[in-house]
Amino acid sequence: QVDVNVKKTLNFVDDKKDPHEYIRRYLMESKYKDWFNRNYPNHTIYDAVGLSMSDYLSMKRELFPESEAINEEELNRKEKPVNTNFKPTTTHETKTSFDEFIDERILLSHNAFGDKEMKIKILEVSDEIAPLVTKFGDRVKINKIIVTIKHLQTQQIEEGEFDIESIEKELAEKRHYTSTNRWVPTRDIKNGYVTNSRHTSLISDAAALDYITF
Repeated sequence: QVDVNVKKTLNFVDDKKDPHEYIRRYLMESKYKDWFNRNYPNHTIYDAVGLSMSDYLSMKRELFPESEAINEEELNRKEKPVNTNFKPTTTHETKTSFDEFIDERILLSHNAFGDKEMKIKILEVSDEIAPLVTKFGDRVKINKIIVTIKHLQTQQIEEGEFDIESIEKELAEKRHYTSTNRWVPTRDIKNGYVTNSRHTSLISDAAALDYITF
């Protein structure tokens, strides 16, 4: 009988090693981080080694305690935009224990006409540590997401990867404003997906530049 409470890890993970060491290397060694992001673009380092986002944040604060007071002032630095392209939809079968069960409805948002629904999966998070943790709690800054839109009438599914960090900078450069808030509380992240209450704040810049029509 398989224990459904045991989290799956990727094939490069040695079960005999402390999984926290992989996160430590990811945060401390840029070459290791680049290697991981290049070879496992659809995974975060913490889920790859069977840990949670809270474990990742705890390790980051342990390694970089002085970064906790960083100001949120890097929104409008100039950088060329990155083109975003839609990718084929992929599905993964996983077994989930009752305690890990997430109500699918809190992950879905609907458009004004009620004929589309959307889910957002986190693809990459920033290494930046959230300021004012005591006031706002644990938060992560999201760099890349995968947006899945389902057309309810035709059952057609569209899926695209978006570098919202670059899109934010592109909008600031072209129109001198940005409305995206990439800081998301960890309580609003469930199994790698963002709850529907944060969808609008993550895609507002992409919608303003017509990358997303929803």
